[in-house]
Amino acid sequence: MKKDIHPENYREVVFKDVGENLEWITRSTVKTEKTTEVDGKEYPLYTLEISSASHPFYTGQQRFVDSEGRVERFQKKYGK
Repeated sequence: MKKDIHPENYREVVFKDVGENLEWITRSTVKTEKTTEVDGKEYPLYTLEISSASHPFYTGQQRFVDSEGRVERFQKKYGK
């Protein structure tokens, strides 16, 4: 791998799928303010609503995910 081609903030980050409660560590430049501890080491934490572990296309299961209340606002505005 060539030296000095990655940005300065390219580091190990924990990504967490909150729907499946699944975590994995990978390298990224994503900005985050949260941290978590994995195997005694502290990492930056980035939470995801949907990943391949919980997406219906990959799992074959239909699941209702509405973290921002969009469906309720729509139903209130236009009725059921």
